Amino acid sequence: MSSMSGQFGLPVLHRALSTPAKTGPTVVWSTPEPENSKGGSDFAAILLAIAAHDLRQPLQMMQHTHDALGRGIRTKSELKLLESGKTAIERMDHQLKELLGALLLLHRAGRIELSTVRVDPLLRQACHENREIASQKDISVRVVGTGASVVSDPLLLGVILRNLVSNAVKYTNPGGRVLVGCRHFGPTVRIDVLDTGVGIVGATMPRLFEALTRLDPERSDGLGIGLFIVRKAADLLGHRIDVSSAPYRGSRFSIVAPGVD
Repeated sequence: MSSMSGQFGLPVLHRALSTPAKTGPTVVWSTPEPENSKGGSDFAAILLAIAAHDLRQPLQMMQHTHDALGRGIRTKSELKLLESGKTAIERMDHQLKELLGALLLLHRAGRIELSTVRVDPLLRQACHENREIASQKDISVRVVGTGASVVSDPLLLGVILRNLVSNAVKYTNPGGRVLVGCRHFGPTVRIDVLDTGVGIVGATMPRLFEALTRLDPERSDGLGIGLFIVRKAADLLGHRIDVSSAPYRGSRFSIVAPGVD
């Protein structure tokens, strides 16, 4: 992946995660070997978790649109809100179709069929689906284009990336940055989601991917299962998760998957 120039470049964010700071040391962590949990019951549980978690945000957007229009807005903002509602509905429809397709796959085969998956469209889709929420916090979300492909499943890898980008936006303060891209490391591809957010303290790291866990316990938004879904989906795919973070400086969440020449 080529570096971007300027303040927002990957080298700058990587240095922020690797240079010691007064705010605390950089913490690095990786998931153990993926659990052997590719049975149909685990896959069905992941799909239900996806439905509960990923469809919640579009519903909130539709509710926001409804409430705003109910206050009698009759300006260009009304049209913008209507367009946001339409986008949310289309997103929900698309995800429901994906879930139905995955359930059909489960019914027919009872297992996940890995295939060659292009990374770039999934990165752009994950950022697109979180860009409106980011804009409300004045957070810049950018993608470094790539021609890389990996051995994976497009549904589950897309779910992982959507949740990682959503998590980055959630825990980045207004005016911050989120950057996504990937790099080749030998036979593997490491897909990175970097942010300039609040960071993670070392004691919290092992519990990040447990159900009902939030990086900031004082936050009440969300169900606290986003990273749990990421971990379980990565286990099903046989992908490794790497995390590097410096408190108050930012984090890098990475998915390591087999590359395709």
